[in-house]
Amino acid sequence: MWFANLFVSASMTMVLPFLSLYIDSFGQYSPEEVQRWSGYVFGVSFLVAFFVSPLWGRVGDRFGRKKILIGTGFGIAISVFLMGYVESVAALFILRAFMGLATGFIPASMALISAQSDKRTAGQTLGTLQTGTVSGGLLGPLFGGLIADTVGMQLTFVLTSSVLTLATLLVIVGVQEVVYEEKGESGRTYHWKEVIRHIALRPLLLMIMLISLIVQAANFSVQPLLALFVNELTSTENMAFLAGMAFSVTGLGNLLATRKWGQVGDRIGHEKIMLILLILSGLFFIPQAFVTELWQLIVLRFLFGIQVGGLIPCTTAYIRQVCPVSMQGEVLGYNQSFRFLGNVIGPVSGGIIASSFGIPFVFIASGLLFLLAAIGLKLLLGKRKEEPSKAKKGSGKRAHKTV
Repeated sequence: MWFANLFVSASMTMVLPFLSLYIDSFGQYSPEEVQRWSGYVFGVSFLVAFFVSPLWGRVGDRFGRKKILIGTGFGIAISVFLMGYVESVAALFILRAFMGLATGFIPASMALISAQSDKRTAGQTLGTLQTGTVSGGLLGPLFGGLIADTVGMQLTFVLTSSVLTLATLLVIVGVQEVVYEEKGESGRTYHWKEVIRHIALRPLLLMIMLISLIVQAANFSVQPLLALFVNELTSTENMAFLAGMAFSVTGLGNLLATRKWGQVGDRIGHEKIMLILLILSGLFFIPQAFVTELWQLIVLRFLFGIQVGGLIPCTTAYIRQVCPVSMQGEVLGYNQSFRFLGNVIGPVSGGIIASSFGIPFVFIASGLLFLLAAIGLKLLLGKRKEEPSKAKKGSGKRAHKTV
């Protein structure tokens, strides 16, 4: 499953470095239209995925998550293959929308591994799986740009589709779905209203999903602006390479730390780890607005990557602990929807803030979001501690009165 996630994540990001160039190759759009269509084509996949992720999770809970992996894997492969033969941006937009419809592979893989993981080691297991996704995200743009420069953009789509097909075949041959159920966990099927009620009655679970949104929104708020910010810090010919380095170094820190954070969360509680990581993420994100040299930005983004690397596996592990196995896929689907919504909100809000106040304020605003989320999580954790103590006092009074 680790290798499948590596291939899928790499394939999903291979085409991003030259997406705007591909649109420009159609030869009928002005630079402003190319920029606008690039945003539409990039964002539509996440927007569609926002709506369908819970549906994929529900189908996986009822009929098996491996089937979802196979269906979405081949679906993404077909859409990417056809992208290499489109002749208009409208056709590319439609295929990217279909890609969003089929984007259920990675959340389904998280649900599958979560369902067959012991609660006591879920953080470590999911953290390990996450390293495959992060590694693919790091390697994808690098190899995508290299292949496109070597053999052309059209063939890159074909090769990407081939890699996706290989990842799906790995799932068919090498993955066996076994559900790990603990005592007291029901195997019954839950109605979607029961799942919504389960989430709504747990403010801490809602907060965890909001954290997923914040992580993605903060990351994507600076992604389109990073090349411009690097250009303000230094002036060299290899600007694209340096901008890529500044963005990818966050993934490197993520890769090095995500499994370790999962292990620590298994020992002391994933909620506590998330609180610590939110504070540290904010403290390492805000200073990026005040750097004067490129190396300072790279160091801070690497340190930020180390902190933010533990948030995703810890949120998934927490859901593993508070949700029955038979509804986990759907709950993880809602959590994934929050992440996809962050992917849409981030670039839009980042562009608005940057155009109004400047790029440094994007770092400040996103960093403050992490700190506000930490405050909200701390308040909910404190409230949860108060409830058992009140219950004990109440039972003691009743017992005294009876005597």
